[in-house]
Amino acid sequence: MVVAYFSAEIGLWSDLHTYSGGLGVLAGDHVKSAADGEVDLVAVTLLYREGYGRQHLDAEGNQSETYPEIDPSEHLTDTGIELALPLDGTTLNARVWVTHVTGISGHVVPVYFIDTRHDLNKPEHAALGNRLYGGDDSTRLRQEYLLGVGGIRVLKAIGEWPLKGLHLNEGHCTFAALEMISQGWTLAELSRRTLFTTHTPVPAGHDRFAWEDVEDVIGNLLPENVRTIDGCQESCSMSHLAIALAGQVNAVSNLNAWVASTMFEGTHIEPITNGVHHLTWTTPPMKEIFDEYLHGWRNDPAILAHAGKIPDADLISARQQARAVLRDLVHVSTGVELHEDRLTIGFARRFATYKRANLVFSDLERLRAIGAGKIQFVFAGKAHPRDEGGKQLIRDIFAGAEQISDEIPVAFLEDYSMATGLAMTGGVDIWLNNPVRPMEASGTSGMKAAMNGVPNFSILDGWWPEACEHGVNGWAIGKAEDERDDQRDVNSLYSVLENEILQAWSVGEQRWAHLMRAAIATSARFTGARMISDYVHFYELFSHDDSE
Repeated sequence: MVVAYFSAEIGLWSDLHTYSGGLGVLAGDHVKSAADGEVDLVAVTLLYREGYGRQHLDAEGNQSETYPEIDPSEHLTDTGIELALPLDGTTLNARVWVTHVTGISGHVVPVYFIDTRHDLNKPEHAALGNRLYGGDDSTRLRQEYLLGVGGIRVLKAIGEWPLKGLHLNEGHCTFAALEMISQGWTLAELSRRTLFTTHTPVPAGHDRFAWEDVEDVIGNLLPENVRTIDGCQESCSMSHLAIALAGQVNAVSNLNAWVASTMFEGTHIEPITNGVHHLTWTTPPMKEIFDEYLHGWRNDPAILAHAGKIPDADLISARQQARAVLRDLVHVSTGVELHEDRLTIGFARRFATYKRANLVFSDLERLRAIGAGKIQFVFAGKAHPRDEGGKQLIRDIFAGAEQISDEIPVAFLEDYSMATGLAMTGGVDIWLNNPVRPMEASGTSGMKAAMNGVPNFSILDGWWPEACEHGVNGWAIGKAEDERDDQRDVNSLYSVLENEILQAWSVGEQRWAHLMRAAIATSARFTGARMISDYVHFYELFSHDDSE
């Protein structure tokens, strides 16, 4: 018996770009860590033939997108299984592809991708699998029906049956729980065997659909009195529905659990802080020194806690190699020449307005006075195609860069991907993160940076309040204030950069090596191995009898 893990996006590698950012890449790390941990897990997602969109930037930072077609046969294996679902008075047909994620001991976790490009489909049904988070509510609702209801039926057809339990990664997957009732689970059984993970810390980020539309799509799968569920009276909130059906709910950091508990009152929300898959997110030079000095870390990344064993010279050499890779990538991609001796500050994430990507450019004269000839920046990240505020942030970065480029080089790497993410988290010297607290659910890119010996420089949001030792393994921006104040935060950012970070950088390599080792040691608590062990505790509860 297996646990079925459902996610609207799963990012396994760059070329299979059916992911948008942290949620999908985290799902990929979950799968990889489950394979390493020999967990009996299967994963289900949708195949988006056009992905999330390839980002293009012009000289002013205007973002446009193209949608090159993904050929699944280049990445996945056709299972030969086909799905037929009733929809809109006809039948939605889908093919099922699979890839097998192999863990370090050889244990395999299959990941199934449901594909609507089928000759028997009407054009509007074939197009349901075009783009991740594309289309209107009508499209999203039908995608989530296909993922949840269709995903369960796929598992049954393939023979991954009966299920031990159900793990729903965000509300997009909620209809899978309703289908399990249709397949014979009682409400008590569903509650005992289902875990729901919520990430999004703002109510507007959770899918809501009009009840009449939901009824049109899923019909008799809806339980009686569903409209009386808290949060679902006026419309169908997928997250509130999931919480009502699942017996266990978790958030993805301690702070995120507190925020979620204010959105879902009366619900106990367990914090399981995210972790990153160590073998995916460590650069080759760092892997070499870990192999030499931290024996066994590949099988047990908790051994990274002993990073104090790594000598200065070897650590500095490995970091220099990773820094050189990033400098080369930046030069080839953008033409910007980065300097070997300057502090490189990295910022890469989804360009949503709350992440304030342009905050560091709030006062260019002050930034110039602090950092001219001393610092340089590398940015990357995509705005959602319909997010004009996010697109403006990118233009702001380009405008600021143009004004300071003579004294402070600034590069923006186009079309942020998993490969770019590894080069950046491994090749910068400081990882900058300045969201509006408490809107960052977790912030896994900062964990990847730490694992590569890169100290974080961040607002105390997401995972960072659990990890930050100011001046030891990185630095905090501000004092964990929840009300938004951009001026307060940028003043703190500039002050710490000038008086603490650049002072430490100027002392020399030995001082910086202490910071790097402390960052690596901290990352031992934020690995996918630790994360999956936390989830296994819940998976084991799925096996208990209802009477217990």
